[in-house]
Amino acid sequence: MDTSEVEFLAEREHVKIIPNFTQDKIFLISGDIGPFSAGLPVSIPLWLAVNLKQRQKCRFLPPDWMDIEILKAKKQEEADSRFFTEMSSPFYMEITQLLLQWGTDDIPKADEIRTLVKDIWDLRIAKLRSSIDVFVKSEASHAKLNYLTLMEINTVRLFLTKALNHMHQLRLMTSGRSQTQQSQNF
Repeated sequence: MDTSEVEFLAEREHVKIIPNFTQDKIFLISGDIGPFSAGLPVSIPLWLAVNLKQRQKCRFLPPDWMDIEILKAKKQEEADSRFFTEMSSPFYMEITQLLLQWGTDDIPKADEIRTLVKDIWDLRIAKLRSSIDVFVKSEASHAKLNYLTLMEINTVRLFLTKALNHMHQLRLMTSGRSQTQQSQNF
């Protein structure tokens, strides 16, 4: 899975918009959306919200977790914890990027939000890298990490699978040599 696939999954998450048009329900395979009433908030999938915003048919309402104080508290919680903390959204990074890419004018303090989310991301990725370092050095065969998001897993997936494959090959070579030495001793 690459980053575009993770972003595709994130676009199914619902966000709130305020449409500037009125329309009955839209019936889609993925479910019914609407009705839309001009000036009244409605929850719709992110992909549709971005599409409507691009056509200037709505404005975004930022999710509750995108509040400055909530993000500051989450950043502090993440910094204080040895372990990963549960995020308010499993797609916090993708949602933030899309909303700020297309609707910076709709989101108050957008630059501060962008910075806080990036700081949280950096804290979590640093924690993930150090966890992988400990895992690889311990030569363990498995590990459990709670509360990682798909995008965070995706950033280390390729490196980790290659590292584990190399470790497995080295173990096979080492065990093969020790078996050869044992048979020669008999």
